[in-house]
Amino acid sequence: MNIYVHSILEPALRAQMKKASAVQGHALFFRDEEGANAQSVFQKAHLLMGNPPLVWWKQPSPDLQFWQLDSAGFAEYRDLNLSIPVCNMGDFFAWPCAETMLAGILAYYRGLDELAVLQKEQTWVGASIRPNLGLLRYKSVVILGAGTIGSAMRQMLLPFGGKIRTLARQNPEAELRSVEDLMQVLPETDLVINCLPGTAVGFFTAEMIAAMKPGSLYANVGRGNTVDEPALINALNKGHLAGAVLDVTAEEPLPVGHPLWNMPKVILTQHSGGGQAAENEGKVEVFLQNLEFHLTGKELMNRVNLSRGY
Repeated sequence: MNIYVHSILEPALRAQMKKASAVQGHALFFRDEEGANAQSVFQKAHLLMGNPPLVWWKQPSPDLQFWQLDSAGFAEYRDLNLSIPVCNMGDFFAWPCAETMLAGILAYYRGLDELAVLQKEQTWVGASIRPNLGLLRYKSVVILGAGTIGSAMRQMLLPFGGKIRTLARQNPEAELRSVEDLMQVLPETDLVINCLPGTAVGFFTAEMIAAMKPGSLYANVGRGNTVDEPALINALNKGHLAGAVLDVTAEEPLPVGHPLWNMPKVILTQHSGGGQAAENEGKVEVFLQNLEFHLTGKELMNRVNLSRGY
């Protein structure tokens, strides 16, 4: 069978995959080796790894049997109507994303963002910053989304002893199930963490931002298109929200001169949340494991529904 790998991998990983494929009798093709011929190879593939451009799906391979995404999110593919099994990376990126959010939130409460700037400037303020520092302990938190990132986020927050509520329409363990439920608790919530997928376009509205508790914190590790970003910026400028921790923004890369760059209480982690040293190794491992499951008729890991977004 023809395997097309759209993911960009190091030579050592490509060699590993070629060795495994040769044993199984598959022909393996890599985007960075095929160059301009990559799309035509994609159109003849039986098995696919990675996230090809959406426009390529106007002429997909008629023989395609299985697609392994190399990401957790896949909102750009939500309108594809495919009969083949599609899998994402499951919780592989969830834990680093949750750790990044936790790090950013703690940095905000403990003033580490400000202290890092002062260190660069070689300015010692000492005791004067202490009264401005906050605690994550005992905070009231709402997590938007009960997917892999939201679940990991919840587990990491539990030791801080706060009241944690999750918003999810279909998860039986979620405390909040509707917009009405959310609007009711926002005025008493210290921290909102957005873990929603890109299919939830514009979910967190200006009305919701206005309903948030004065002086509260907003964090987003989902997708930038899920929030009314101008309303968020306005709430930060007016001081209604005390700050924000943003791994994602509506436009990426964030343009030079964008107001979020210079807001003193905004921490930007530049969509690096899922990053980790063995990222590509993990992608290959998941693909090879699911490939074996597919070929042997076993249940696939992390199967998703493109139109539902999870």
